[in-house]
Amino acid sequence: MALNIFNSLTRQKEQFEPTNAAIVGLYTCGPTVYNYAHIGNYRAYVFSDMLKRYLKYSGYEVNHVMNITDVDDKTIRESQKENKSLKEFTEFYTEALFKDRDSLNIIPASIYTKATEYIPQMVKIIETLLEKGYAYKTPDGSVYFNIHKDKEYGKLSHFNLNDLKENAEGRLKKDEYEKENAQDFALWKAYDENDGEVFWETSLGKGRPGWHIECSAMSMDKLGESFDIHTGGVDLMFPHHENEIAQSECSTGKSFVKYWMHNEHLLVDGKKMSKSLGNFYTLRDIMEKGINPLAYRYWLYTGHYRTKINFTMDGVLGSQTALFKLYNIYKSLGESIGNVNEEYISKFKEAMDDDLNTSIAISLLWELVKDTKITNEDKKATLLNFDKVLGFGLDKIQEDIIPEEIEKLSKEREQSRLDKDWKKSDELRDKIKSLGYEIKDTDIGTEISKI
Repeated sequence: MALNIFNSLTRQKEQFEPTNAAIVGLYTCGPTVYNYAHIGNYRAYVFSDMLKRYLKYSGYEVNHVMNITDVDDKTIRESQKENKSLKEFTEFYTEALFKDRDSLNIIPASIYTKATEYIPQMVKIIETLLEKGYAYKTPDGSVYFNIHKDKEYGKLSHFNLNDLKENAEGRLKKDEYEKENAQDFALWKAYDENDGEVFWETSLGKGRPGWHIECSAMSMDKLGESFDIHTGGVDLMFPHHENEIAQSECSTGKSFVKYWMHNEHLLVDGKKMSKSLGNFYTLRDIMEKGINPLAYRYWLYTGHYRTKINFTMDGVLGSQTALFKLYNIYKSLGESIGNVNEEYISKFKEAMDDDLNTSIAISLLWELVKDTKITNEDKKATLLNFDKVLGFGLDKIQEDIIPEEIEKLSKEREQSRLDKDWKKSDELRDKIKSLGYEIKDTDIGTEISKI
């Protein structure tokens, strides 16, 4: 069976056939680095990583590009609040992103592109759009894309242009807008005194790029005017990805992306994540509550990437228990590595070929470890094979086997910390120590080791 993926553009599963059989071009919409990325962001990045891993597992070479949006309204506004230069401010959060990436065992992209380093490429696209009549200048010197000039506008999000309001005079100046409020969007923003020292002097005039043009310029510069796969959260489908398609295809006259893949929303306690509701979590927040980042990765796989999933602390703690159990089982299998079991590999590929069905893959993993007909050596080899895609880091775990009793006490301590019962937490730490083990709360979660 060949790899079949759901293409948001056609709204159906399609057999994956790369443009170039030798190498797959993959672009991931990265973060705007004005704060720490939240766990919803990381659902998208773990998904993209899992996709890349499976493409490589299936024999493809992958050229993976991920952008860093380091100039937009938010980065300018927040850097000014902290009285820092835009570069100093955004580099801090970019480094934080990379630390989080490593703790989630996400393979680094082939290249990370920063928007501020691709201004000439953006200007070139905008000039082409002006020449072709798809864009126009306003009296203040800004440049907008006229969505009504693009007859295919809305083909990704399936909007009907006739139902959209044209916003000639009241267009927003922000980089983003609400879903039902479609309008001509900014390609280039004329300098505004609120931008402070953030501007570029170009043939378009003094100013800075709009948000949407950044991804088109960076992706096409590194992957070509047409490439294979573009990923991102479903919240980016409109307007961001819709606008990417419009400006890219109208400038080149070519098809922009063959397969669009979107992961669904992540809810928290049944609601949309929001700081006002007190259910907004960064990766650091859940780590402080005793959650190992790889347990979060495991939990994400229990649901399909195209279904909404509901984050709860109890749910992720359950995944952490399962992951730690897997680690201990793996370590108990001995040092020898045998041969992969072809029957299980075939089932694994069948699940993953069906639009990356990780929940079935996880079930197969547990079916494997319980299978008494397979030797420990072969189990170990097969688990390592699965882990090339799942990314739980089985090849990196410590050799010390943590007793089940200690794991149980550690879980109780994690729960007491979640309950803010610090006295009980300290008592459990002391009890674990009395049994010959030390527990540490690190940047990547709770670690247990022999004293």
